Amino acid sequence: MSLLNLSDEFLKGIQIVDWGYTEASTPVTFNHFDKWAQSGLDGGLKYLTDHRKDLRKDLKEVFPEFKSALVFLFEYASEKKRLQESDSPLKIASYVTGFDGMDYHHWIREKLDSITAKLSEELSDLETFYSIDAQPVLERDLAYRAGLGWFGKNSMLISKKHGSYFIIGTLLLNQKLSLPTKLSVEPDHCGNCTACIDHCPTDAIVANKVVDASKCISTYTIEMFKEAQAPKGYPSQSNEVFGCDICQEVCPWNNKPLKRVEASEEVDWVKFFERNPKLILSELEDMSNRQYRKKFKGTPLERTGIVGMIKNLNKLKS
Repeated sequence: MSLLNLSDEFLKGIQIVDWGYTEASTPVTFNHFDKWAQSGLDGGLKYLTDHRKDLRKDLKEVFPEFKSALVFLFEYASEKKRLQESDSPLKIASYVTGFDGMDYHHWIREKLDSITAKLSEELSDLETFYSIDAQPVLERDLAYRAGLGWFGKNSMLISKKHGSYFIIGTLLLNQKLSLPTKLSVEPDHCGNCTACIDHCPTDAIVANKVVDASKCISTYTIEMFKEAQAPKGYPSQSNEVFGCDICQEVCPWNNKPLKRVEASEEVDWVKFFERNPKLILSELEDMSNRQYRKKFKGTPLERTGIVGMIKNLNKLKS
């Protein structure tokens, strides 16, 4: 299925492995999300449960002109393959370094802007609203509606062909496109597999498709900016220092995609963490906040800050 003047070569060049189209503005899983939000499993991630929660009921709440959506899967499997081949004593989630080492919000926003520019060459009066995961949009549900995958037991979207090593980026449009909309949604292919549940060291997957964010390693290592109590089971032997890929690493649907891709090139700042953890911690403790921000400016590590990163390394040491 072609997308106007966007060639497969162009999409592949910006790490898009699949895309879908939908004109449905309302998510099919909002009640599931609402129940999760009200159950206190947000782990302090109030941007998911505050006044923005109800904005997720309908895409027209965030973009009143909504008529359709183009949903793209931006892969980082190639970076995961590189990390698998690395002998680093510490583990950083592969999405963190998978977009040229940049904060993926900025990287993908640039790519979505380039797509908008190309679409505008053929579509007059086009208006778009971009969504990654910082906007009040249930982006996995949107990708599900566009026929791009199903929800795994770890609540992540899984593609039959591409696994789950991707970030979802979306353009909401103010007009409909001449594209088919009656794509059947992908059925659940997890079956009786419970690998993600069984291998989570902190037991964060508390039920099928339900994650307790307060137990999730990613929440602790990324969202906790100061000293905080670690979830039981962290640190695990795999030494996650920023984010966590464990539930994806054990997912059978990620085996073939990883075999198919070539390892990406290492970005410079990653070398800082591919050393002895004690040396890294010592250098961080000697840094000022300003020096840390300068060193990791424009990367995901800027979000956690120096205090949060020292906290993570201290927990691995203890």
